[in-house]
Amino acid sequence: MLDAYSASPNFLAIGHVTKDLHPDGTFSLGGTVTFAALAAYRLGLVPTIVTSADADLLSRLPSLLSPAIPVQAIPSAETSTFVNVYAQGFRTQYLRARASTIQPDHIPTAWRDLPVVLLGPLAQELTPQILSAFPRRPGRILAATPQGWLRRWDADGRVWPTPWLDAEQVLPQLDVLILSHDDLLPFANGSRTEADAILNAWSQRVPLLVATDGRHGATLYQQGVPASFPSYPAHEVDPTGAGDVFAASFLAHLYQHGDPAQATNFANCAASFSVEQPGISGIPTPAQVVQRLRPLS
Repeated sequence: MLDAYSASPNFLAIGHVTKDLHPDGTFSLGGTVTFAALAAYRLGLVPTIVTSADADLLSRLPSLLSPAIPVQAIPSAETSTFVNVYAQGFRTQYLRARASTIQPDHIPTAWRDLPVVLLGPLAQELTPQILSAFPRRPGRILAATPQGWLRRWDADGRVWPTPWLDAEQVLPQLDVLILSHDDLLPFANGSRTEADAILNAWSQRVPLLVATDGRHGATLYQQGVPASFPSYPAHEVDPTGAGDVFAASFLAHLYQHGDPAQATNFANCAASFSVEQPGISGIPTPAQVVQRLRPLS
């Protein structure tokens, strides 16, 4: 399903759009590609999406997402469907259905040279082979948010952490890795020090790594050298998608201005808006971000 769009796209998000179920049986549209594409769109980029979902959801995507965002859709019998339960700041997640795996040949040839590409797996739907569609070239930012490579699910659908076995293969092919510090705690015996050691090791293999850490802000690693950036105060209503908004905001600012430090500060500010309203309704406009943005000291 390719929708015509008047401007040339410059941002490609790849991964599953999802149904995030509510207790009353309704759902919100979710997924890294959903939040990231909308954030990129509101921040002045021209996004596109490659995804997989069932026919009914695909037919509703233009109204649920935006008719201005072209979508290359791989039909699937099911849509990836999650239940998120939050308690005392922690999330228990269940995967109720999973859409099809996305293959390199699903990506339109015309989109393989876009200047910003975000790999946003949620349920192991992207394999390392997806990188074959994006050989490294000057001027392109190839980024990933690896949360979908860091999870497995049991027979009941409960999502559990799992080591990223392909990290050593994937990281050298990326320009940017963006993840949550909390994603690593299960592999670090709950120790922040051990999680930092993993980040330090990964940061030696990718030019830019950004680790978000909730109210503690974010850490930017440039060629392995870390720098900390404080968070922005926010009244949290719904944290779902905040990391994805951060990722898209960082990439948008980096693409537009080329400064990783300024991009991290900008993304911290944008993410503070996203938690203040439910779902995609909290994604800010550039004017909102600029009004709240603090200059770097």
